[in-house]
Order: sequence, then C-alpha cells, then structure tokens
Amino acid sequence: MNEHFERVLMRVEALVARLESILPQPLGAPDWNASVAFRYRKRGAHGVLEPVRHVAPIRLDDLREIDDQKAKVQRNTERFVQGLPANNVLLTGARGTGKSSLIKACLNAYAAQGLRLIEVDKADLTDLPDIVDVVAPRPERFIVFCDDLSFEEGESGYKALKSILDGSVAAASPNVLIYATSNRRHLLPEYMRENLSYTHTDDGEVHPGEAVEEKISLSERFGLWVSFYPFSQDEYLSVVRQWLTHYGLGESAIEAARPHALVWALERGSRSGRVAYQFARDWAARWSQEGA
Repeated sequence: MNEHFERVLMRVEALVARLESILPQPLGAPDWNASVAFRYRKRGAHGVLEPVRHVAPIRLDDLREIDDQKAKVQRNTERFVQGLPANNVLLTGARGTGKSSLIKACLNAYAAQGLRLIEVDKADLTDLPDIVDVVAPRPERFIVFCDDLSFEEGESGYKALKSILDGSVAAASPNVLIYATSNRRHLLPEYMRENLSYTHTDDGEVHPGEAVEEKISLSERFGLWVSFYPFSQDEYLSVVRQWLTHYGLGESAIEAARPHALVWALERGSRSGRVAYQFARDWAARWSQEGA
C-alpha cells in the first residue's frame, strides 16, 4: 500500500513540475550589476531580463548631421536622469538616419549617472506592466526601448503600450520612460478607405473619423516627437568623413573615398548615416589592405 502511494505521489510531483514549467511565472529581477542594458526575452511562457554583455560603444559625438534631433533627445534624457519631469519619446522618419543610435549613445552618455536601458520587442509589449513592476523599486532610471515600432490592426501590444503611455494607476512609475523608433509617425498602417471617414462641418473645418483618431491618439501619447529626414549629398559625405576619421584615415584617403562613397549610396538607393557607416567600414578595410 505504501509503495503504491509513493508511486502515485511521485507521479503527482512530476505532473506538478511539468505544469510549473508551462505556466507563466512572475518576472524575476536580473543581476543589475551585470550590464547597463538588458533585453526582455520570452522563454516559453516565462519572461526573462537578460543582460547585454557587449553594449554598442557609440557616442553622441559620433552622430553627425542630426544636431537638432540630438539636442532634443539629450535634453529630455538629462532631465530624466536628474529626476526632473521628462517625456516619452517617439523618433520617426527615414531609415538609417540615427534614430536607434541616438538612444544607444544617450545610454552610454548617462549610464554613469544611473541610466539603464531595457529593449523590448513589439511582440512582448503585453508584458510591459510586469517589467515596470520589477524596475519600479530600483534607484536607477530606465528607458524601455522599442525599436522599429509599428502595429497592424488588432495587435495586443497596442493596448499595453497605450496604457503605459497614459500612466495608468497600474503602470505609472517615475523611473521609467518609453523611447520608440518607427518609420510610421502614427504607428498604425494607413488605408485609402480611411479618407472617406473625414467629415466637413459648416464652418469649413475637417474632422477625422474614429479609425484615424485612434491611430493619431497613440502617437500623441508620446510627449516628445523627433523627426529624422533623408540626408542631402553634402550631409551624407560629411558623415562619411566623420567615420573615416574615426577609423584613423588621413586626408588623402578621405578625398579618394568621395566618389566611391557616392556610388555606394547610389547602389543602395539611400543616403543615410547607416549607409555612410557601412561604406566607411568597407573603405577603411580596403585602404588598410591595398593603400588605395
């Protein structure tokens, strides 16, 4: 009888262990001393904050031709670190112009003053309240970073983000801000049929329909909008020069690079900071190998 009972008990314990591995568990705190940046990752039903072992060493001085945008984001971040009122930030515009790099550079600039970054994928935004609960008691200031953010209609993360940005009772925490980048200013796709929802009043004003209002409302919950624009040829070449200087190339190598840099951008159909950086890496390596 005892042996039968023990076998049943072992099977029950094994079943409970399997259930525990499947059911969601409370989000645990990571080793906060392991890094200044963390990634939120899902492991089955469990969320984990993983330290980023190698944080990109980009500096604010490395970013050129976006001085106005840099000043706005840096000023907001500095206020946040100092415990002053600061806004959630939405960085929108052309790809490769430095939106994500600017956020990473701010992290490096203010990490010594207690700034930390947590990167969250769009698919995991439903877990934002759990992340806020974990970091709320901490003395550090946390930027929750959502890169390349956009939503299709009906995605669950939309409402979770909206709740955090609203500062709802359950989500509010003074040591957390959302910094997001997107190629869409209104974060949701726009359809031609939505233009039919606009109405005209007798006084000549135009009012958007509910679907359009809903899309605009999420963006408006970010207190600071920062727009990025495609580079002109001169701005692109200026960034190329800056990165080639960063890699230690002299004036002759930089001048020789000019026509090649223009061809490089033409082949990629874009003049941006990212394209300039990629070209500079290629040219610096080529010059080192060949001297030409």
